[in-house]
Amino acid sequence: MKRIIFPLLLMLFILTGCSFDNTSIINREKIVIGFDESFAPMGFRNKEGEIVGFDIDLAKEAARRLGVAVEFKPIDWAKKREEITSGNVDMLWNGCDITDERKEYMIFSKPYMDSRQVLIVKKGNDQGIYSEYDLKDKVVGMQAGTSSELYINKDIKKSFADFKICNSLQEGFAALDSNEYDVFIADEIAGRYEITQNPNRFEVIETNVSPITEFGIGFAKGNTELRDKVQVVFDDMIRDGTAKKISEKWFHADLIKLKR
Repeated sequence: MKRIIFPLLLMLFILTGCSFDNTSIINREKIVIGFDESFAPMGFRNKEGEIVGFDIDLAKEAARRLGVAVEFKPIDWAKKREEITSGNVDMLWNGCDITDERKEYMIFSKPYMDSRQVLIVKKGNDQGIYSEYDLKDKVVGMQAGTSSELYINKDIKKSFADFKICNSLQEGFAALDSNEYDVFIADEIAGRYEITQNPNRFEVIETNVSPITEFGIGFAKGNTELRDKVQVVFDDMIRDGTAKKISEKWFHADLIKLKR
């Protein structure tokens, strides 16, 4: 009897397209990932116009393990709520801070990297800016849709000479360079990467503007099935060292938060 059952089971797996290595575990052909295409090194376009980045590499590997194609869709980061809730994108994987405000319309993966906001000034820092308490009568810039503004004390903000919002990290650095801003508040990882491209023009003030927060992968509220399946393969990437290799490629260090 056993000799009959095994061939029948094997035939059933072949006919149904199932496999023992579980190479396709999502019931769809493609997942669409929303990202800010100017947020280097997490996700951006290189000089050749190709979409590259740390989170891009992580997402590509996760999609490969899920057995699905992946489309990276550039979005206006300030409108990420509309993008994810409307279904225009399936997930946000682009240095997305986990915040209480975002939890109102998104669910998140486990956090995979720490994040903080820092002050960036022109090289030389001749304005005496050493902390957020030195911003009185200064023109302060931030990128729209980021979490920076959440962590600036309202009373301190009232003391600013002006408070300006830009549309991208690169626009913020350009405004700082042309003296439209006295100081630019930005995500540390992206900010430091941008500074490496212009090492003689800008510097980071070594102070915490905000509490340390965490990056997570964002999904539409209620989409627990996709979130959980992505989490499974991402955990595998951490366990087998793939995520570490990707981190070392972009940062020359293992910055992955989860250890397995």
